[in-house]
Amino acid sequence: MTSSKRTTFSSPFGSKSPDTLLPALAAINSSTNIALAAANGITGSGVHIQMEAGTTTLNASNTTYSGLAALSHSPKKIAMKTSYLAAALFAAFTLNSDLRAALITIETVMVGDAGNSSDGDFGAVAYEYKIGKYEVTIGQYTTFLNSVASVTSDSYIVNLWNAQMTSNLNIAGISRSGSGIESSPYSYSVIGSGNRPISYVNWFGAARFANWMNNGGTNGASTEAGAYTLNGASSGGGFTKNAGATWWIPSADEWYKAAYYKGGSTNAGYWDYATQSDTAPGNTISGAANRANYKKDGVYSLTQSASYDPSQMYLASVGAFDSPSAYGTYDQAGSLREWNDGIPRAGSRFLFGGSWGSGNVSWTSQGVDDPMEARPETGFRLATTPIPEPGTYALMALAGAVLVARVVVRRRRS
Repeated sequence: MTSSKRTTFSSPFGSKSPDTLLPALAAINSSTNIALAAANGITGSGVHIQMEAGTTTLNASNTTYSGLAALSHSPKKIAMKTSYLAAALFAAFTLNSDLRAALITIETVMVGDAGNSSDGDFGAVAYEYKIGKYEVTIGQYTTFLNSVASVTSDSYIVNLWNAQMTSNLNIAGISRSGSGIESSPYSYSVIGSGNRPISYVNWFGAARFANWMNNGGTNGASTEAGAYTLNGASSGGGFTKNAGATWWIPSADEWYKAAYYKGGSTNAGYWDYATQSDTAPGNTISGAANRANYKKDGVYSLTQSASYDPSQMYLASVGAFDSPSAYGTYDQAGSLREWNDGIPRAGSRFLFGGSWGSGNVSWTSQGVDDPMEARPETGFRLATTPIPEPGTYALMALAGAVLVARVVVRRRRS
């Protein structure tokens, strides 16, 4: 005679018993049209198990639940083979996490060739990572503001928006209305095209955006901890990326490698420009290679004029200059100087890449600024961990669960 114990197991959601997890599992959004076919229709004496989107129920002690995955059983005691139950639950919770995805999507590219050589001071990175294909856009930043800065009196949140984002016509992109109180919350709106890069964000604003993404990028996600422990700080130095961060401001080496490294091996060498060229790029938007938004030979790119116009928009849509780096990033030459996580000296941060108003966009375009400063020529992009995109991750987990989700059910025999 074989007997089995009711077991608990450790999962990404803590140590739970099946009775505790089943109701939570059953409550998963039922709109996803995916069935765990391997577990579908398995029956046994006094027990019925079915996993199918939108059609299944969990009955336990006369309580009914419905959702993506549901298990029904009589009040009689059952035992489930722990490893397979854990796999099925993990897949289901992964899918649920995917359904509660971030409010924005940041397209990224993989930066491989781990352990590559440096270019003197910068560029050597011992691991793979992903980096934003484009600079963070006005549309993305507007969504962020509406998520975290609608009702607040905290200056470090209120100041995530800068009045110059409206009044400076060279870069204008976001307006704000309201008073920041419950009866009149702040509301943020895109001016013109939301596909242009956001500027007038200081390093602390970029770090708070990274924290928000690190914490899920959902309404109310924290801006004060995650990638960086800020806790209300809006000045000072010494803030470094926390271990386990999933989104962050790229380090100086990460940014530099993504821009200039030729790729393909660990000793491939570096381009002078982030357009896969050793020749200064042109500055007209065209289908030709090696182009960037910068002030070439004193001439602004979008106007092709040497005269500065305070009412002229000087930012193009991200990726408009179709000249990617070897890894597929855009606009690391020109457009906006970008914050990185490098600390050249106390109380400062690096800015790399040149901008629409600068004449140099080569690897030597390395600036230093106070992290409190927000300027019309400064923006940022984020880096992230090299895991699959959320939808891919969920489907991989589901496929794995389908292969192994044999649920062994048997009535305890006394």
